[in-house]
Amino acid sequence: MTVNAHSIKNYKAGFEPWGLVLFLTVMIPNFIWFALPAPNDILRTESITPITDTIASVCQVMFAAALCVIVRKDRVKFRQHRAKLVQDDEKYASKMRTKREARALYGVALKPDLLTAAVVCCLLIYFTGWIFYYKGFVGPPVIVCLTVSPCLAFVLFAINRKNFFAAVPAVVFMICHCIYGIVNFIL
Repeated sequence: MTVNAHSIKNYKAGFEPWGLVLFLTVMIPNFIWFALPAPNDILRTESITPITDTIASVCQVMFAAALCVIVRKDRVKFRQHRAKLVQDDEKYASKMRTKREARALYGVALKPDLLTAAVVCCLLIYFTGWIFYYKGFVGPPVIVCLTVSPCLAFVLFAINRKNFFAAVPAVVFMICHCIYGIVNFIL
């Protein structure tokens, strides 16, 4: 990853509808939770990590905004990813001598289709966690599902879209959100 590949000149203000869809999809269970408390609702207890929570909230606003309104100039629409990868593979195949060069070319070793599948898996794990939470389970596996999987979905989506303005605050949010979940509900 070079500094030039992710410089500010490669980005523009725009609209990423899938970023908004992802954010709202993750927020749906939270909206339900605000209106309908779960039977054993430990998430409503007062947090003992207020500073970490504030940092997480600021980063959440930053990455959500960046996911939706900052886009790379060379971005490809989701449905065009597979075709673009095939074109890139053919175009650069003669220039790449090693797998390391291929990874450097893409910036990430994972292909966008795999990253999209990983985002969907994270969402499925997250919704499964909410189902178990509403069934009264509040153990560490459920807390981890509710804490890590949505954050990981945001980070993977930002990487998929090569939006490092969203990825950095999403990673900080994920760290803070994990600290919140572990300190408040697991330890």
